[in-house]
Amino acid sequence: MQEQMSITNKAAWESKAYQAWTQHHGTPDALAVRLKQNPTHKLRYWLKYTGDPAGLKVLNLLGSHGMKAICFALLGAEATVVDISEENRLYACEVAEAAGIRLNYICADVMNIPAEETLGTFDVVLMEFGVLHYFTDLNAVFALIRRHLKASGRLLLTDFHPFARAWLTTKTLQHPTGSYFDDSLRAGEVAYAKLLPEEERAGLPQVVTRSWTLGDILTSVASQGLSIRAFEEIPSAEDPRFPEFYTLVADAAEGLLSPLYPGTTT
Repeated sequence: MQEQMSITNKAAWESKAYQAWTQHHGTPDALAVRLKQNPTHKLRYWLKYTGDPAGLKVLNLLGSHGMKAICFALLGAEATVVDISEENRLYACEVAEAAGIRLNYICADVMNIPAEETLGTFDVVLMEFGVLHYFTDLNAVFALIRRHLKASGRLLLTDFHPFARAWLTTKTLQHPTGSYFDDSLRAGEVAYAKLLPEEERAGLPQVVTRSWTLGDILTSVASQGLSIRAFEEIPSAEDPRFPEFYTLVADAAEGLLSPLYPGTTT
């Protein structure tokens, strides 16, 4: 199921992504100038959890157009992106070159990274904004993250709040499911489509996603040897009574945890 989902989503993310980023963020040269002026702004959710990133090894999974990784590199980190879209890779690498930094960008399905064992370990693994819904097995995702965290390395996960995905309509969440526990696969518009003119959106391939509950996410993180340190809920800018995003912070635990359910392997 994950393999077919990834094939579908790769096709969607390689349609007009480069065009969308250029129209919304500007040319790679223009974006590089802006990022160099204030690299901390794009990292404002996470720098309090990393401290000075200079010298850190950072892995940005599903890193898209690369802006977060590029900003980490501008602040002295060694940054690597893994993302499924060749158009995302092209835009990110052109921005990185214009910014004068080195960016290691691996164009691959996160769950099928070529020669994964050579990827190494990292001080920080970052996943951000619209990521977990591309996976059908969270345990596999967080197991991969744990494999690539150094001892006491840190996972930083910022994503759409499951409550918001079910109930809120915002600029980024335009089609709530209406059911918090809906775990079906759903076809929908690729995220960058809203950045294109209306006439450019017709005929774009759709992505396939799957929603997760907070219980799903927290249990899966904890089950893979990651110690949850913080769960920060971020209010919606349009209706601050409700959360729109969250940031989960988890550290690589020393040793393996006992099974949550004795007699099983989970």
